[in-house]
Amino acid sequence: MRYKDLGKNNIKISNIGLGTNFTSDVKKDEQKLIHLLHKALDEKINFFDTAEAYHNGHSEKLLGKAFKNKRDNVIIATKFSPEHSSYRQVLNAAEGSLKRLQTDYIDLYQIHWPNPVVPIEETLQALEKLVKEGKVKYIGVCNFSLRQLQDIQKASTLPIVSLQTEYNLLERSAEQHLLPYAQKNNITVIAYTPLNSGNILRNAKYS
Repeated sequence: MRYKDLGKNNIKISNIGLGTNFTSDVKKDEQKLIHLLHKALDEKINFFDTAEAYHNGHSEKLLGKAFKNKRDNVIIATKFSPEHSSYRQVLNAAEGSLKRLQTDYIDLYQIHWPNPVVPIEETLQALEKLVKEGKVKYIGVCNFSLRQLQDIQKASTLPIVSLQTEYNLLERSAEQHLLPYAQKNNITVIAYTPLNSGNILRNAKYS
């Protein structure tokens, strides 16, 4: 397994991470999915991505059960939903994620989607408080355009260490502006749906 830096920090994440927005029933298949998570860790994958919205929080609970005794071996990234972007809601969302994950800190806390209604400065104020309290180590964003990424960088006193965006062989628009900008500014790009939700494997014309 190869590893890369998360932003400019001396924290290494595996080039291949495991997302937890599973298509299967998380409650019904809990033991199978925990086995999958343990198997991924055995294969030297240390980066696991989830969100409060995934399966109504049950994906976070799954990670909590799987890694409560292996916390030092994994890098956990989670996200809060755009409707929770206000100061108080960000803090409440983080507390909920911490409880479900059975941990006292989140390695990477991400804004899941931009919320144009809530000033980004208000959202950042809550994130800065969480970092100051040690409940969050690093902050990142998801689904931000180049302009939105530039705007939050200007507004934030903390580094934006990562950008999670859709990127695969069928969706390559990020290559035009986002990827070059991220590389130039030491922002780690986290690609989601790298296999286009399995379509690349299922469809013969892409194989």
